[in-house]
Amino acid sequence: MVSFVYSYTTIGIDATLVKVEVDSSRGLPGTVIVGLPDSAVKESRERVKSAIVNSGYPFPTKKIVINLAPADIKKEGTLYDLPIALGILASSGLVNPENLNDYLIAGELGLNGELQPVKGILSAAVLVKERGLKGLILPYQNTEEALLIEGISVYPVKTLFEAVSFINGDLEITPPERSSILLEFSYNVDLSDVVGQYQARRALEIAAAGRHNLLMVGPPGSGKTMLARRIPTILPPMTEDEIIESSRIYSVAGLIDQVPVLNRPFRAPHTSASDVSIIGGGKNVKPGEVSLAHNGVLFMDELPEFKRSVLEALRQPLEDKIVTVSRASGSATFPADFLFVGALNPCPCGYYGFSDEKHYCTCSPNQIKRYRTKISGPILDRIDLYVSVPPVKTEDLKSKTKGESSKSVRDRVIKAWEIQRRRFQESSINFNGQMGKKEVKKFCSLTDEAEGVLLRAVKALGLSARSFDRVLKVSRTIADLEGKEEIETHHVAEALSFRSFS
Repeated sequence: MVSFVYSYTTIGIDATLVKVEVDSSRGLPGTVIVGLPDSAVKESRERVKSAIVNSGYPFPTKKIVINLAPADIKKEGTLYDLPIALGILASSGLVNPENLNDYLIAGELGLNGELQPVKGILSAAVLVKERGLKGLILPYQNTEEALLIEGISVYPVKTLFEAVSFINGDLEITPPERSSILLEFSYNVDLSDVVGQYQARRALEIAAAGRHNLLMVGPPGSGKTMLARRIPTILPPMTEDEIIESSRIYSVAGLIDQVPVLNRPFRAPHTSASDVSIIGGGKNVKPGEVSLAHNGVLFMDELPEFKRSVLEALRQPLEDKIVTVSRASGSATFPADFLFVGALNPCPCGYYGFSDEKHYCTCSPNQIKRYRTKISGPILDRIDLYVSVPPVKTEDLKSKTKGESSKSVRDRVIKAWEIQRRRFQESSINFNGQMGKKEVKKFCSLTDEAEGVLLRAVKALGLSARSFDRVLKVSRTIADLEGKEEIETHHVAEALSFRSFS
């Protein structure tokens, strides 16, 4: 007898329907799984057998063939345990096959029949809604995650026995109601914690307002990391769509304990991180740091210490806001729309340009040159703002006056975002930092005096055409923060002050 159960697999962050077919027939007892299963799926034979027996059901002494269709897509993970177990029981007449086919089912089984959480449930919930299935049967630990999707019925179960009883109609499970997503901040840091660093704080505000990539240069201990960690606190709250999109990435990555993602992500990978951990990939392709930072901030401290290949791999996500990972078995595309923030010392010892009576630079010109050339021109060309972060002054450390709070800055950023939303409502972009040549010409209107200042600066500083456009984009954001329609002289002057990397 052949029975089938609907489950899923993920490609990128999207779920694809998988039909788990089970055939039990005469022959030598044994279980065979086909349909490109990975090692975890093949091992489910032993888990499923123990779970069925320990749940009080007889395991059929027949030849059992399990096919995961479509057979040309690789299946990975432990989510097929529950569908396989229910399929075997249905082929033995212990589960009603008619009720079984109305649901999408996923779950990992323990040897005693208890269910464990699986990854990718949020994408599975989206698939249930798209396919119009009756509901989603899943481990109870994944319930909150699945309820992020409106308009589907979720049936959480704790054991294989509960799942069988529910499908056979012996147990009634009331689908939990979806509560509205709580859109509020819960950060334990604030921009008012930072003393001094007024220019750096201003750079953070401009970067957040226009989604401009930022590079901070300063000696050790000047507060670069402290500043970067407070950028999410000045960004507007995540919308419901952004929460769902980011949560899908974390769900597919297996970071179930961090779902739902209610605050804007802040990812700070270590300098020893590999290409795969940053960009994504691996034997079982999963998202990397650039995708986990989607809708948030990717902070890379000690930027020249990262491998050259890692830095060069950032080109696509910085430009296209997506990353495509290609492997022999196929390719997967993950979203990667983040605010990039880098930090570095001015030289290997950290004090070039910031020497004082207690600290002085010990690096030779060649050492400084080698250190800085670790960051290629194409990467630097994708950064809009450069800001110097000098050591904090003693009078600032002693001062009891607190700086401006994150809420005050965030209010201005929200207004700037709203201006940009109206400006680009008929365009495919959302922020000034994403403008191309066409948008720069259309939206970056300067006063005659401001245009004269900019043209003189281009000649004096030898700015490239791309740098010219980046100054205009930053100027547009500064004007938006002031609510000005036209870019004025002081907007251009301030933008130029953030253009020098020397």
